[in-house]
Amino acid sequence: MAKLGEPRVGLYPGTFDPITFGHLDIIRRAVKIFDELVIGVAVNRDKGPLFTLEERVAMVENEIRHIRTDAVIRAVPMDGLLMQFAVEHKANCIVRGLRAVADFEYEFQMVGMNQKLNSDIETVFFMAAPQHQAIASRLVKEIYRLGGEVEKFVPDGVKQALKEKLGDQKQK
Repeated sequence: MAKLGEPRVGLYPGTFDPITFGHLDIIRRAVKIFDELVIGVAVNRDKGPLFTLEERVAMVENEIRHIRTDAVIRAVPMDGLLMQFAVEHKANCIVRGLRAVADFEYEFQMVGMNQKLNSDIETVFFMAAPQHQAIASRLVKEIYRLGGEVEKFVPDGVKQALKEKLGDQKQK
């Protein structure tokens, strides 16, 4: 964690393809304990994102501008090793959200590996708020593709981005 007098800088990494109300809930809660929150929008070629890196960064930037806080929040494209990125951005803590036990098992392994890479950087977990536990970007995209309503899961700007990317998927 931050040493006395140093700013508390958190890094919230993710693909954000697209950003959801669950992500925004974690961001709103994280800025209560950090002076600065860097949102690392990951390249993540393995997931095959629907939106380009630039589109995802723009979506995150659009949504975080609505958050009222004294903390600095910024979205930054992220590629490479998480712990190197954290050092580059002077983050002393990684922020992660947990929805279910399966998330915990994966995150538990990641914390162990990250501690081996840099033991000066801590990880904090935020449990997803009950109303956001089922939200996953992958499911939002699937619901939209199948003509379902996504208003309960993503902000209007993200719904519009889905419409621009995938067209109007309403059942006819």
